[in-house]
Amino acid sequence: MTLPEPVVAADKIVVAYGGRPVLHGVTLRVTAGEVVAILGANGSGKSTLIKAALGLLAPRGGEVRLFGTSLRRFRDWQRIGYVPQRLDAGGGVPATVREVVASGRLARRGFLRGFLGPSRSAEREAVAAALADVGLTDRASDPVGTLSGGQQQRVLIARALAGAPDLLVLDEPTAGVDAASQEAFAAALKRFVSDGGTVLLVAHELGPIAPLVSRAVVVHHGEIVHDGAPPEPAGLHADPDHDHVHPHAPYDQPGIWGNP
Repeated sequence: MTLPEPVVAADKIVVAYGGRPVLHGVTLRVTAGEVVAILGANGSGKSTLIKAALGLLAPRGGEVRLFGTSLRRFRDWQRIGYVPQRLDAGGGVPATVREVVASGRLARRGFLRGFLGPSRSAEREAVAAALADVGLTDRASDPVGTLSGGQQQRVLIARALAGAPDLLVLDEPTAGVDAASQEAFAAALKRFVSDGGTVLLVAHELGPIAPLVSRAVVVHHGEIVHDGAPPEPAGLHADPDHDHVHPHAPYDQPGIWGNP
């Protein structure tokens, strides 16, 4: 029996900035249906890892395959929804929440152009469903600039969901956002996974999404030091009311991910 190809397969990835090594031959596998969280302190290399996996950074060594295809030859980008670290969801343009979320349909619309493309009603339904997933239906007509930071992050997540991806990649989606937005994100993620989606995300703390995580990968100084069940947080991170509003100490300092 032949096992299916991993959704993400990164082998011995090496990345350096200005000659300074950031990732030291890191290997990562994400299989279909998993929710994999990449954890670690600031500067550990966790965001660099997912950017290298998506081709946003060029590794100095190693190989990446997406859905069984070499990154160099991969073209099915409509299968991937990417949410970067906190950005201005409006991008300086006075767009409404609905308009920003609808822009997430562009890749899929372009892929289907010339074939049986989606109808306008299907487009509207996809956008409405994505807004409902993140709890922003009532803000659909509001300018994005009038939303809080957490709500803007939810708009970016809805934009990715609107494209109906198979893989959702998120870089610190809940960092510094309010509790309500974290809960809304966790609910949206649960629905996405229940529909067969695969998730790869970077985080400092898991918070409300912890029950959904099937595997945690801890990166420390550019190397993977843990790959398995999510480690238990300790110290302030174990407090259910803890918010991510501060820089973190290295992985081997007290109170970080259960270290003594």
